[in-house]
Amino acid sequence: MMPSDAVLYQAAALCLTYPDDDFRARLPLLREAAPQLREFVDHAAVTPAQELAAHYVRVFDATDRHSLHLSRWQDGDTRQLGMSLVRFQEVYRAAGLELTGEELPDFLPAVLELAARTGDLGLLTGHRDGLEHLRSRLTDFGTPYATVLDAVCATL
Repeated sequence: MMPSDAVLYQAAALCLTYPDDDFRARLPLLREAAPQLREFVDHAAVTPAQELAAHYVRVFDATDRHSLHLSRWQDGDTRQLGMSLVRFQEVYRAAGLELTGEELPDFLPAVLELAARTGDLGLLTGHRDGLEHLRSRLTDFGTPYATVLDAVCATL
């Protein structure tokens, strides 16, 4: 993994989380740190906060069609899902990282952060098909979030 990939993964993780005030404050830094994400960052910078937040919810929360939970792409709602989540959890533990908050361990921003911190791309490459599916659906949906997935997928 290239050092710039680590920065990209960290920046992409931030771009794919709910756009709160902290996110807006980080936009100039994200723009400088990850030129691959500039198209998205520039869009986010000129979009009113409430509009961007509503768009995020419409894209990611309103439907499983754009799920940021990687296991969904592989296992759907099957019994396999629980085992997948345990495997994700084990990777975090092995890396000495604890998940905080109520997010599941297969949440893409968390997986990107893991890759950024540890250089371990196993979870990303292991879910490459799901990432490509998500990227394709976001592109079809016409959301600027697709460019974030474009940048991540280009590194894998």
